[in-house]
Amino acid sequence: MNFSKKNAEHKTNLRYFVSKTIKSLSIIALFIGFTSCSSDDSTPLLEVESVTISNLHAPQIGGQGQNPESGVFTKFDFTNGETTTSETDWDIAFRGTKILVNGGSEVGITDEPARHGNAGAYITSGTMASVDSVDPSLFIQDSSQGYAIPTGSGNGWYAYAGPPSHLITPIAGKILIFKTRNGNYAKVEILSYYENAPANPDITVDATPYYTFNYVHQPNSGLTTF
Repeated sequence: MNFSKKNAEHKTNLRYFVSKTIKSLSIIALFIGFTSCSSDDSTPLLEVESVTISNLHAPQIGGQGQNPESGVFTKFDFTNGETTTSETDWDIAFRGTKILVNGGSEVGITDEPARHGNAGAYITSGTMASVDSVDPSLFIQDSSQGYAIPTGSGNGWYAYAGPPSHLITPIAGKILIFKTRNGNYAKVEILSYYENAPANPDITVDATPYYTFNYVHQPNSGLTTF
């Protein structure tokens, strides 16, 4: 028997086996590395935060049985957490007791801003803590038929006491849910209509309309939870 020839063939086969094994392991390592990188590169979720806005001034001219109501609406942007004068980049707008959304069409009142977004709203009952998700089927938008957030005492977010106090008071347990202009979500609890949010407002002393409210904005697209 030619042992030298057998030994050479064995070494050749061994080198072939080792070479194939190394190639296979390299492919597996490359696949695992790619998978790991893909997972690591996934976009992290943005943090959901609770914010308090104090003394947002939303004056109106006339109204309340006097001259026709008018005046520029104070616009608010949930993404930046600030008021804005932009014609397009706003989510909700305040004037007196009225709240508009940047979605739908004009209601037909003086000086209202044009709608450029896809915002909507509805009101639900609960607390800021208990309302932890959105029902997309409930959203409505402003239109010539009315407001997404209804106006009038007891119809929306506030109650009017009438004489002698004439107080405008947020209705306890009413949470306003908004779809923002770009399709994200926010929840709002209005705390006060009077400057510096006094515990016992007095219309002869405390100025209006100055909104104080808590809100939570969901900045992550497609998520309907807070």
